[in-house]
Amino acid sequence: MTQSKKTFIIAEAGVNHNGSMELAHQLVDAAISAGADAVKFQSFIASAIVTADANKAEYQIVNTGSSESQLKMLQSLELSQQQQRELYDYCQSRGIQFLSTPFDSVSLNFLTNNLGLKTIKVGSGELTNAPFLLEVAKSADKIILSTGMSTIDEVAEALSVIAFAMTTQATANPSRTSLTSAFESSEGKKAVSERVTLLHCTTDYPTKPVDVNLRAILTLGNKFNCPIGFSDHSVGVHLAVAAVAMGATIIEKHLTTSRALPGPDHQASLEPNEFKMLVSQIRELEEAFGNGEKVPTEVEIQNKKIARRSIVSAKQIKIGDVFTKDNIVIKRPGTGRPPIEYWSLLNTKATRDIAENEII
Repeated sequence: MTQSKKTFIIAEAGVNHNGSMELAHQLVDAAISAGADAVKFQSFIASAIVTADANKAEYQIVNTGSSESQLKMLQSLELSQQQQRELYDYCQSRGIQFLSTPFDSVSLNFLTNNLGLKTIKVGSGELTNAPFLLEVAKSADKIILSTGMSTIDEVAEALSVIAFAMTTQATANPSRTSLTSAFESSEGKKAVSERVTLLHCTTDYPTKPVDVNLRAILTLGNKFNCPIGFSDHSVGVHLAVAAVAMGATIIEKHLTTSRALPGPDHQASLEPNEFKMLVSQIRELEEAFGNGEKVPTEVEIQNKKIARRSIVSAKQIKIGDVFTKDNIVIKRPGTGRPPIEYWSLLNTKATRDIAENEII
C-alpha cells in the first residue's frame, strides 16, 4: 500500500470550548501550533435537536455528572452564529481551515450560505437522519460522514440518500426505489467516490482498543470505493497513526487544552503537546511510505559494498590451478565477483596468479 496524498488532520475542538470564546480561540491556536490542517467545532441549536427529557449518554454522565439534562448541557455549549463567524474569521486570519458539524437545518444553512463552507462534516448520530442528510448533500460540495454506531447496511442507506441528492433535481422527492437506483447508478457511484469521505468511528468516549476495529477501514473502502478516514476516540495517538498505515486519508481527533477541564469530551481528547506528536508521527509515517519501488537508496548503494560479499581466494592460487571448494570462499567486501557466480567458477582454471585472501 502506498500513500500518495497528505493525510488531512482535523483537530476536533467540538464543544471543548465549554462555552468560552477565549477557550475556543486557544483551541484554534493549539491546532495551528500542532500542525493540524483544520480545526472543527459544532454548530447546533440545542432546543432543535433534543427533547427536554432526553437522557445523556453514559460517557456524558460519567464526565459531567447526572444533575443536568442533555438539553441543559447542550445549551451551555451552543455557539451563536456571531461566535461562529468570529471563529471562522479568526481561522481565516491564522491560515487554518475552519470546519463545523451542523446538527440542524438552520445551522447547516448558516455554515454553507453565510460562511460559505464547501465541506460539511456530518456526525455519526445523523447517519440515519435521512431528511437532514438530503439537505446536507444538496448544499455541500463535499461531505465527511462519520459512521459510528452503524451497520454496513445503514452506511449504504445513508450513501443512497447522498447519491440521490447529488444526482437529481433539487425538488425531487426520494423513495426507497429512487434512493437505491441513484446509489447503484454510475452517476451516483461517481458522486460518492469523488465527493464523500467516510470516517470509521466508534461512538464511545474514550474508546477501548478492543472496540476500535481498525480493519473496518478496509471493509468500508472495499465496499463503497470512496476515501475512508478515521475519527479516533481512543486514548493516545498510536491507533490513529496505525489507521493512516491502513489507508485512512483523514484523521479526526479531539483536542483540548486540558483533560482536567469539565465537559463531555475532554477525557477522550489530546492535549496540545500530544496532538503535536500525533501530527508529527503521521507526517513521519507518510515520508516512510515512499514510492513503493523496491530499489536501494543512495546510502544503501554505498553500504552494500561493505555489507555484501565477494568470491575470495582461500589460499594462494597459481595460474592454471583449478578453482575448487578448498581454494575459494565467500567474504566481505562486496566489490568483486558476486557469490551467485561461485558455482560457475568451480572447476575452471585460474588465468593468473592469485594471492591468498585476494578478491577474485
